[in-house]
Amino acid sequence: MNILLLGSGGREHALAWKLSKSSALESLFIAPGNAGTREFGDNISLDPCDFEAVKKVVLDKRIDMVVVGPEAPLVAGIADFFKVDEALSKVSVIGPNKQASQLEGSKDFAKDFMNRHNIPTARHKTFTKATIKEGFAFLDSLKPPFVLKADGLAAGKGVLILDDIHEAKKEFSSMLLDNKFGGAGAKVVIEEFLKGVEMSSFVLTDGDGFKVFPEAKDYKRIGEGDTGLNTGGMGAVSPVPFAEGKFSDKVYNQVIVPTIKGLKADGIEYNGFIFIGIINVNGEPFVIEYNCRLGDPETEVILPRLKSDLVDLFEGVATKTLSERDIEFDPRSAVTVMMVSGGYPESYQKGKMIYGLNAASDSLVFHAGTASDGPAVTTAGGRVLAVTSFGKDIESAMETTYESIQKIEFEGAYYRKDIGQDLI
Repeated sequence: MNILLLGSGGREHALAWKLSKSSALESLFIAPGNAGTREFGDNISLDPCDFEAVKKVVLDKRIDMVVVGPEAPLVAGIADFFKVDEALSKVSVIGPNKQASQLEGSKDFAKDFMNRHNIPTARHKTFTKATIKEGFAFLDSLKPPFVLKADGLAAGKGVLILDDIHEAKKEFSSMLLDNKFGGAGAKVVIEEFLKGVEMSSFVLTDGDGFKVFPEAKDYKRIGEGDTGLNTGGMGAVSPVPFAEGKFSDKVYNQVIVPTIKGLKADGIEYNGFIFIGIINVNGEPFVIEYNCRLGDPETEVILPRLKSDLVDLFEGVATKTLSERDIEFDPRSAVTVMMVSGGYPESYQKGKMIYGLNAASDSLVFHAGTASDGPAVTTAGGRVLAVTSFGKDIESAMETTYESIQKIEFEGAYYRKDIGQDLI
C-alpha cells in the first residue's frame, strides 16, 4: 500500500515511524515532513491545505491512503474534496470530513453537541458583536477566573484564562470588536472555570466501531510548575495514574460512548481520531474540548505504546471493519519531553545546528521543528525535538528521557525539567 501522510511536526514523525513498521506498507510519502520523517519515506514539499497540490501527488505516486495529521486541512474539508473528485474518490482518507471536523473547528458547535448528548462540560454561553452586552452580564454572573475561547481555529492561542473581571471584559471586547484572533473570534464562548487535573483521551472510529487508545497528560506552560506562557505542549506522559479504575469507566460511559453515539444520531459521518480533552474535577470527568486529530506531543507517547499494526487499524477505518481488528498496548510508561528553541513561545531564532541525535540511543527522538541540509540537521521551529522513553513506571521513563536529552545539543535549547513529576 502507498500512503501519503500530511503534516510536518512531532506527531507526523511519530506516525511515520509507526506506519513504517507495517508489512502492508509499500511506500510512504510525507508532505511536507521534516528532517526526521525522511528516514521512513520521501518528503514532498507542499502545503497540506493546497488540495490541488495534494491531488497531484496522490495521482502521481498512486497513493491508496491519505493520513491527515494536522487539523487545518480537515477543518478546510480535505475529506470532502476527495469524496466528490472522481479521480480521488476511491482513495481512503483517515480523518473526518468538514462537518465532523467542526467538533474542533467551532467551540460553539462542540458545546451544542455536548449539550444535546448530555456529555458533561462547563457551564457556558456563546456571544457575537451583536450580543456583547449580554456577554458582559454573563461574565458578571461568574466567579473568577474567567475563561474566554475564540470559536474558531486560532493555532492553539485562542483561549484566555483571566483572574480580573475588568481585564476579562477588555479582552472579550478586543476579541469581538478588534479582531484579536481574526475570523476565529467572530464568536466567543465564555465558560465557567473548572478546577481539576487535565488529561486527554483518544479514540479511533470508523463511524460505527471504535478503539480506545491510551490516555495521556500533557504540559502546556513554558515554565516548570506549570508557570508562564502557554505553548503547543512541553511534554507528555502515558498512562495517567489517576485515569485508571472508576475514573476510566466514567470517561468511557459518560464521554466516549455518548460521543460516538451522538455523532451517529446527528447523522455526522466520522472517520479517524477523536481527541477528547478532559478535566478530572473531584473524580468526575468534564469535557474541555474536542480535537479532530491526534494531539502533539501526546502522539509521541501513545503511538510508541501501540503494539498493533497501525496500517491494519487504518484499513479497518477505511473499510468500516475496525471492530474486527485487534488492538494491543505496551503496559509500560512512556514520557516525552520537548526540547524547544530559546525564546519560544515568543520570538526565537531558527537554523541552529543540532548535535548528538544518534547518541540518544536509549530513547526515541521525534523531530518537531527541524530541517535538513544534507546530513546536517538544524532547528526550524519553536518546538524542535520530542525525546520519548519507556520505563517500568513514570519515574524510570523520565530518568531515561532526561539522560538522553543531556546528549543532544543546539544553541539556546530549553526544556522543562519537571515533566511527569506531579504524577509520581
